[in-house]
Amino acid sequence: MQLSSTILDNFVNVGVIAIIIVFQQEIRRFLLLLGSRYNLMGRFSLDSFFMSKTPGMMSFYIKPLVRACEDFSKSKTGALIVITRRSELLDYVQTGELINAVISKQLLKSVFFKNSPLHDGALIISQSKIKAAGCILPVSQNMELPKQLGLRHRAALGITEATDAMAIVVSEETGRISFFNAGKGLYNIKSEELEKRLEEGVVNN
Repeated sequence: MQLSSTILDNFVNVGVIAIIIVFQQEIRRFLLLLGSRYNLMGRFSLDSFFMSKTPGMMSFYIKPLVRACEDFSKSKTGALIVITRRSELLDYVQTGELINAVISKQLLKSVFFKNSPLHDGALIISQSKIKAAGCILPVSQNMELPKQLGLRHRAALGITEATDAMAIVVSEETGRISFFNAGKGLYNIKSEELEKRLEEGVVNN
């Protein structure tokens, strides 16, 4: 009886370890989401409500964002932009320079200008404002990511694996636009597709 109990205990322990190994990415993402700090006032504010439900209000920040990405694509300006959803990513915001400004195409272009000290990091948009720039993001270890994609793409994939945020990357080498959500990427998309994906992501927030 004691031997059976010992064997059963060891089997359970091995099973738990096996589950952790198999589902480590999902568990990591869940714990990060659980540990993220939520701003309830921001989530239930009138501004947040109308911004997430009214297409006309969404255009106030989605349109300038898409237009800026179009310009980045034409000029082959590298960019990494993260759009928060339920979690405000405060831990990541604190790794960069706080801006807290209204979104505009010119401001986005200033941040990612090649001589700007902030252009190498990520820009985080939260509650319809540019929250911070030059932020450091977790890098994905996904081996299925195409080899030709660089650090920006890995960081965009990493933040969407770890949190519920969306991310946009404009390649400095090719000018191609990529969109990331829920740990998956869409590569070389047009601005119309980008706008559609952003609107869907905001409405479903």
